[in-house]
Amino acid sequence: MTTIEIRWHGRGGQGVVTANELLAGAALKEGKYIKAFPEFGPERMGAPIRAFTRLSDTPIQVHSQVYFPDMVVVLDPTLLKQKDIKEGMKEGSLFVANYAEGKDNLVKILGMSNNVHSVNATGIAMDEIGRPTANTAMLGAVVKVLNYVSIESVLDELESKFSAKFSKEVVEKNIKAVKRAYEEVD
Repeated sequence: MTTIEIRWHGRGGQGVVTANELLAGAALKEGKYIKAFPEFGPERMGAPIRAFTRLSDTPIQVHSQVYFPDMVVVLDPTLLKQKDIKEGMKEGSLFVANYAEGKDNLVKILGMSNNVHSVNATGIAMDEIGRPTANTAMLGAVVKVLNYVSIESVLDELESKFSAKFSKEVVEKNIKAVKRAYEEVD
């Protein structure tokens, strides 16, 4: 199998880096090879940031950012109108966005119809966690659309990492958000 390359878009403080690391950690638990790293511009809350994930069944030799993503993930819907959001996407690339207005409206905004998926990750986060931090909900949507890492591995990784710094209640709320987005992604 070839390497799967993912480019994440969000804003500082939204948990883009955390979601990226959780996906990579889950893949590692399954015996896959990984590379996961962020790219920061001005390091401040709310500034646009990107993160990159590579997942593979074989060792990964590429160490650069992702230029031709197999999947683009957008955590902040305000970034959807940026001209470079689809940069490098190729035939068959997947697009997953935190977008409350539904898949049909997302297709219109992007001007592409194939492999477009939306989930109201912010709404799910508010319902399940009580905060608009959509990263764990987006992780559930990404896992479902990507179909490369199991949801069980992601939940195990989330519980392992979050238990060290959050209460059991917060961990359980994030697990609910992941599961719900996994089911609701369109």
